[in-house]
Amino acid sequence: MPYNPDIHHRRSIRLKHYNYTQQGAYFITICTKNKQCIFGDIKQGEIQLNLLVTIARDSWQEIPQHFPHIKLDVFVIMPNHIHGILWIVEKIKRKEQSRSFGKMIPGSIPCVIRSYKSAVTKKINQICNQTNISSVWQRNFYEHIHRNQESLEATRNYIINNPVNWDNDPENMDTIYYDDTLFFNVPF
Repeated sequence: MPYNPDIHHRRSIRLKHYNYTQQGAYFITICTKNKQCIFGDIKQGEIQLNLLVTIARDSWQEIPQHFPHIKLDVFVIMPNHIHGILWIVEKIKRKEQSRSFGKMIPGSIPCVIRSYKSAVTKKINQICNQTNISSVWQRNFYEHIHRNQESLEATRNYIINNPVNWDNDPENMDTIYYDDTLFFNVPF
C-alpha cells in the first residue's frame, strides 16, 4: 500500500514543546513488542530472568559510554518491560536545531532510547540467528520528567517494588521459569 498521509500518520506522545536535552531525571518505561515476556518471569516477587536479559542489562549499563552526559539511576528489567531513571547531568553542547518529525536531536532522551532499543534488537537477533531483523520492542516509549525530589523518590520506590507487585500486574502472563535473579541499583 503506498503512503497516504490521511491514514499513515504517527502521533508523538512526547510533550510538544519540551526540550528533551534539558538536565534532569527522566523515568523511562520501554515495553517489548506485543508485551511478550521475553525476559523471563517473576515467581514470589523474585525476578527469574533469562539469557536475553543480559543483553538488555548490559546495553542499559553501556548508555553512559555512548552518551557521557547521561547517568543511570535505579532500573529494573521485568519480563515484558524495562523501568529506569536516566539523568541528563550536563548541558549538551550542540547547534540550535528546530524540532521536526522524524529528526532526532543528538543526545536527547528519544535519541538515547532509540539507540538503546536498536542495540538490544540487533544483539538479540544475532543470538537468535535471525536473518531478517525482527523488532524486540513496542514502538515508542513512555517517560515522566521529575521536577522534585518527592516525585523522584516515589518513582524509585515504584521501580524497586515492581517485581513484588507483578502478581497484580494486568500485563503478567504465564511464562517459563528461569534460574537467574537480577535487580539493578546503580547509584552515581
